Amino acid sequence: MLQSPYRDLHASLKQTFPASQLITDPLRTLAYGTDASFYRLVPKIVVVVESEDQVQELLAQCKAFNTPVTFRAAGTSLSGQAVSDSVLGLLGDNWDGFKLSDDQSRVSLQPGVIGGQANAKLAPFGKKIGPDPASINAAKIGGIAANNASGMCCGTAQNSYRTLSSMRVILHDGTLLDTGDQTSVNLFRQSHSALLNGLRQLRDDVQADPVLAERIAKKFKIKNTTGYSLNALVDYDDPIDILQHLMIGSEGTLGFIAEITYETCVEHAHKASAMVYFETCEIAAKAVQLLKNAPVAAVELVDRPGLRSVQDKEGMPAFLKDLPDDATALLIEVRGEDETELQDKIVQATQSFAHIETVHPVEFSDDPNVCARYWGIRKGLFPLVGAMRETGTTVIIEDVAFPIEHLAAGVVDLHKLFKQYHYDEAIIFGHALEGNLHFVFTQDFNTESEVERYGKFMDAVCEMVVHKYDGSLKAEHGTGRNMAPFVEMEWGVDAFALMRRIKNLFDPEELLNPGVIINDDKDVHLKNLKPLPASEEIVDKCIECGFCEPKCPSRHLTLTPRQRIVGWREISRRDAAGEDSTALRDLYVYQGMDTCAACGLCATACPVGIETGSLIKMLRGREAGKGSTRLGQWFADHYGVAMNATAMGLKAADLAHGILGSKVMQGMTDGMRKISGDRMPRWTPSMPSGISFKPEPSVEQDGDVVIYLPSCASRTMGPARNDVQKTPLPVVTERLLKRAGFQVRYPDGLNDLCCGQPFDSKGLTDVATGKSNELSEALFKASEGGKYPIVFDTSPCSFRMKGMNGDSLNCLDMTEFMHDQVLPRLHIQKQNRKVAIHPTCSTQKMALDVKMKAVVEACVSEVVIPEGVGCCGWAGDKGFTTPELNAHALRKLNRSLDGISEGYSTSRTCEIGLSEKAGFPYRSIVYLLDECSR
Repeated sequence: MLQSPYRDLHASLKQTFPASQLITDPLRTLAYGTDASFYRLVPKIVVVVESEDQVQELLAQCKAFNTPVTFRAAGTSLSGQAVSDSVLGLLGDNWDGFKLSDDQSRVSLQPGVIGGQANAKLAPFGKKIGPDPASINAAKIGGIAANNASGMCCGTAQNSYRTLSSMRVILHDGTLLDTGDQTSVNLFRQSHSALLNGLRQLRDDVQADPVLAERIAKKFKIKNTTGYSLNALVDYDDPIDILQHLMIGSEGTLGFIAEITYETCVEHAHKASAMVYFETCEIAAKAVQLLKNAPVAAVELVDRPGLRSVQDKEGMPAFLKDLPDDATALLIEVRGEDETELQDKIVQATQSFAHIETVHPVEFSDDPNVCARYWGIRKGLFPLVGAMRETGTTVIIEDVAFPIEHLAAGVVDLHKLFKQYHYDEAIIFGHALEGNLHFVFTQDFNTESEVERYGKFMDAVCEMVVHKYDGSLKAEHGTGRNMAPFVEMEWGVDAFALMRRIKNLFDPEELLNPGVIINDDKDVHLKNLKPLPASEEIVDKCIECGFCEPKCPSRHLTLTPRQRIVGWREISRRDAAGEDSTALRDLYVYQGMDTCAACGLCATACPVGIETGSLIKMLRGREAGKGSTRLGQWFADHYGVAMNATAMGLKAADLAHGILGSKVMQGMTDGMRKISGDRMPRWTPSMPSGISFKPEPSVEQDGDVVIYLPSCASRTMGPARNDVQKTPLPVVTERLLKRAGFQVRYPDGLNDLCCGQPFDSKGLTDVATGKSNELSEALFKASEGGKYPIVFDTSPCSFRMKGMNGDSLNCLDMTEFMHDQVLPRLHIQKQNRKVAIHPTCSTQKMALDVKMKAVVEACVSEVVIPEGVGCCGWAGDKGFTTPELNAHALRKLNRSLDGISEGYSTSRTCEIGLSEKAGFPYRSIVYLLDECSR
């Protein structure tokens, strides 16, 4: 139960916010009490805000009840700045605005746009945004700007502060200022003269103190996100400019950034990279200083422990194991507008340090695969430590910067501190051109002595960085709670006093993200530490970074993969401690298990490779019990009978649909489903008709042999009644394959065969494996021991059987077979049509989405992959049993379908939900190839 004032605030919020946007249940508030840092603060209320008006309303309500509020975008922050034990304002779906200027020189982005998505939209114009944090494919613009996040290539010249053009900002009193709109600016100058006069006074005070002004300028010559952006008081005179630049890096403590307009940066198409090895860190640091003046885009440093951690990985050069104990590598990247410029820059970069001896000859490569391997080494270091840590410990990544002339000495001193405080597994890497180093280590927070060790270590690090080298304690990760106690140490009394004045000007009641950046508690960095207890081995290595979340179809409906792990960890912790977990378990059934698509896309973004769906399927298996296992086994043993019954049921439903019509049928079935307590599967007008496909006996013919495996869905589910296409997929597929000159064969006992996917999704692992093995044996026999290719017309089936059989059988998805072997044999009559395609989760996991698009592009003039649609959420049968998951996953589908009346995919069940939401049929890509090759 909420206590006052939160109880009263919640009651007031319910008058203006939809119930779905107010979250108070203990499972989801726990989930939102976690970000990528090692802190946890569980909010009392999570309020999903969908518009500027709602942000203003929330601020007004929190002010009326004197309750603090913290705004959160993606929650990928590493310093504890996106968690709160009060009110958490969470960005909803509607903050994805993108507007590019006519000359592509500026782009306006709302705070919910993911950085990587912004770059994907800018890429066709040869542009990108300046900031490039490692989390760019998960981090949102609001967080990137509010933390002044940078990254590997942007340095200090292309971060949010330097590339800011204008912004829309909402202040603590609800006032909206658009710095790019002169009318808004003029009104603000009148209504907020006191604030602007305060900023003028701050500017004047700094300029009247040349020592302080010089210190501020010097501090920002290297990366620095400790405290507020005091350089705004040095760089700008107009208080409007000062205001908007102070918002950069303010971590939500001064206001809410509702939109930011960036000056875009050039994204060169031609790139080359080299991994250069030096005998010692000191030698590498000399090369860095020389490269600072060379035309390089990035220089990343990796120390010897870091290299040692990857030297046994596949694809790593053998000589890594023989490098000296103090060896250090520099990963250097150059970029050019064309090949000539690229080669010229390679020469210049190489010559800049040619007189410095390297362990191996310098070799630049413009081969994308080689470059990807180099960058894979660098980007894999943080998650590698996370994956190798002892269960129950936390992986910590700290973020400091030294003046570049002290880079080598800083590395040496950090290694000394690692040894002194027994962080033997710690590694160092970072953005060498900026003197920016990350060091990663594991920490046990489960005992007082371990917390004390961490505290003493951080004290020593701060003392060394600040007093010995006058460096930055936070170069790009933001101050947060993690470094708040040390802001005054780094900046000094006078500069810190300026920061207090800034906070008081913008937030006099201290309700905006209190405790972040400015905090008088010198031990706050040692409090509210997040437990990472053992729960299940398959997810224990999760570092809760949140990289997985954009891939999840249930994000914003219930939980994300990260949140499912957080919830199950807490349930496991309570069980181990003898505490009551009933309330969380009851909520977890629906939020954690029932609404998980178990699609596996989360693993494609996870730095540690965790597939949260595997956890959920395991838990489903436990919940199912022996009765469900026996029932599942019966279906597996009588699969042909079950498929025949399914086909008959679909035929009956289709007949009723024809008699009653869609409207009456929908109303009747919805009513029956409601009466059944949602136990009856949902019916939709896009429901397939029933078929019972049985192949004709094979006839010897000329042509290359191919083994064709129509999936269960393809064998029982025909086109929907409202689809003009009436021929079942297996018939069309066989016809197309024969047209391409192939001899089509089927495995014996086809009607009883199944890849096991339907059972696996229910957590019936043994039953699923039994069906997979049965299919493998039939395919082995049909292909004469793997002699012939085996083609699956449904991507989830091909993905599963590829994983089950490895290289023993030549299992191919229809997409790759059509692209590689069928398309070249056909005469295609390209149509002037615009169509949509949906790469299934399995298609994406097999990295076949590019080939899928290429197949369709060979047939039609324009192909659209709807933005914001990953997994469709149908998840085998979830569209029948948990239709809200499918509806939520496809909520953005229609935004991209103007002028389109047909869609294509490679999974019959996925196509049901896609067809319903789109309002036109989705079919297998085989139909399109067949039509265009007649």
